[in-house]
Amino acid sequence: MIVLAVDCMGGDHGPKVTLPACRRFLDRRPDAQLILVGQAEALAGFSHERARVVAASQVVTMDDAVEVALRKKKDSSMRVAIQQVKDGAAQAAVSAGNTGALMAIARYLLKTLDGIDRPAIATQMPNAKGSATTVLDLGANVDCTAEHLLQFAVMGSALVSVLKNDPHPTVGLLNIGEEAIKGSDEIKRAGELLRAAAQAGDLNFMGNVEGNDIYKGTSDLVVCDGFVGNVLLKTSEGLATMIGQFLREEFSRGIFTKLAAIVSYPVLKALKKRMDHRRYNGAALLGLRGLVFKSHGSADALAFEQALARAYDAASHQLLARLQSRIAHAAPLLSSPATTPAP
Repeated sequence: MIVLAVDCMGGDHGPKVTLPACRRFLDRRPDAQLILVGQAEALAGFSHERARVVAASQVVTMDDAVEVALRKKKDSSMRVAIQQVKDGAAQAAVSAGNTGALMAIARYLLKTLDGIDRPAIATQMPNAKGSATTVLDLGANVDCTAEHLLQFAVMGSALVSVLKNDPHPTVGLLNIGEEAIKGSDEIKRAGELLRAAAQAGDLNFMGNVEGNDIYKGTSDLVVCDGFVGNVLLKTSEGLATMIGQFLREEFSRGIFTKLAAIVSYPVLKALKKRMDHRRYNGAALLGLRGLVFKSHGSADALAFEQALARAYDAASHQLLARLQSRIAHAAPLLSSPATTPAP
């Protein structure tokens, strides 16, 4: 059995979204169990033979400061869910709650893996090949050194190897051009480290990629700092929303516009489905001594179920063990004097 701990209170909608998603997830996966964490009265109506409730008296809100979540809400559903992973009761935790709080609590309880300075957030974005490109970091680390980007590449490669069942996924470094001489000094130094890692057999590094390469599917994995990654993520979500709004508006206009919309509807609908960020919901917090997945805060039941599915796949394919193996293999580079942070 794969056991997931679910923060049922987190996000914009809480139990009215998380509980229906949990039920659908359990009905589709007979080898899964869920630990539902939240306020007892909010979860009282849920019953399933492969689910049990663990009570938590507090809730981390989307507006809570990290310090409040970490120090004043020690019995929050978010913290108790992650504690299940630390205690070995669950193989992964899933929450739609406050991203900063989730990262802080997960890092405090689970600690980082040896050789990793900072955890990173990784998720998938749709591409023109009909699959998805994995991108990290998406907001956990605004300021990144070249060494951090190397660590992200190693961790991301382990994640993609699980998602695509490919032991050697291609890695691209996000830059303003493909040439090695382009970019900031930090990005150019990151390129040097990634090429060294490729020569050592730690990565399948293909060089610099540009923003449009993410949607082309040029590489399986794209590495960037959290500032750029978060802007990229929100832009992608905004584009999907715009397509949906366009479809609704076109069908509300005159007869000729409606006829044109009807003709183009199958193509536009297919594009909207491919761009639908709900289908790719569920970002992995990589670099911790346990698996934690972040759902979008505004996720509906379909999207939250996708986040549960991502966590399930990661646990069933032993992502944590693969991460540790790749980090151990790359240890000489990760722990070299050039990559060791100053005290």
